[in-house]
Amino acid sequence: MSARAGARGPVDAARAEGSHGTADAVDARTAAAAADGRGTAGAPRLLTVVGVPAPVDAGGRSPSGDAGYWPAMNPGLVDALDGPVLVENDANLAALAECAHLALSGTDADHLAALLMGERFGAGLVVDGRLLRGADGGAGEMRFLDAVLGDRRGADGVAALARRWALEALEAGETSAALSALPPAELGAKDVFLAARDGDALARAVLERIGDRLARIAMILSSLIAVDTVVVAGAIAEAIDPVLEHAREALPRIGTPPLPQLRASSLGRDVVVRGALELALTRLREDPLALLATDPVQDPQPPTEGNRTS
Repeated sequence: MSARAGARGPVDAARAEGSHGTADAVDARTAAAAADGRGTAGAPRLLTVVGVPAPVDAGGRSPSGDAGYWPAMNPGLVDALDGPVLVENDANLAALAECAHLALSGTDADHLAALLMGERFGAGLVVDGRLLRGADGGAGEMRFLDAVLGDRRGADGVAALARRWALEALEAGETSAALSALPPAELGAKDVFLAARDGDALARAVLERIGDRLARIAMILSSLIAVDTVVVAGAIAEAIDPVLEHAREALPRIGTPPLPQLRASSLGRDVVVRGALELALTRLREDPLALLATDPVQDPQPPTEGNRTS
């Protein structure tokens, strides 16, 4: 059995020619990933799992919304790919991976929020050991932050916030030996994190602001749905420790006990893929005969030593 999260790399919606162009790009990348989803022995593919940055309902479909971005990211993938297909929100898959990982270490993971927070915040929510989905799969969408935080871009993730707040500070006349010399169009989150590590005051202030925002988001989730653990997942987790330090310091000022525990994921940038594998294995355990009764999808090219995928 082989499962893979499709369209793993970013698709630039701004450069695609409208939602149809973006949908075509997603279709192409997902089909390519699925075609490469063979087992080590060239076994037929029983199930394909696709993770998308959009709400997904129980039938694998995404609603219209977010200026057409959601249906562009999931343009009917459940019907477009061969064989049995599961389409799931990427943050939900991250939450499944984090729960499985924590359970292996004997840590309770029945009340957990997994945050994907690179360019935008998204959350996979687990309450009482079950994944929350909501109407149209919208649980975990963070659009409410625009209103709660008084910021029309309240759902911006860490990378977007680091760029935006650093540029705003520079435009306001603050100085930074590390960042002032960079062309504004080239200043990135990595530059801000590196400058903060080297003691740059402006960059450190930006990370403190991000930590404060993360603490507020964690407190909202803890108060609203009683999660006791908030995990920052995905590629950003590798660099998030300075932000988490500020967030942990801010929590007692923002809320009252019980306060959520803040963690950085150790699963790396492939956390969504790991979640896809967890979902596939769970489905196989729940109803193996249903999958085995379907006609497995044969890969068009048999595996060789040169193209075999583990």
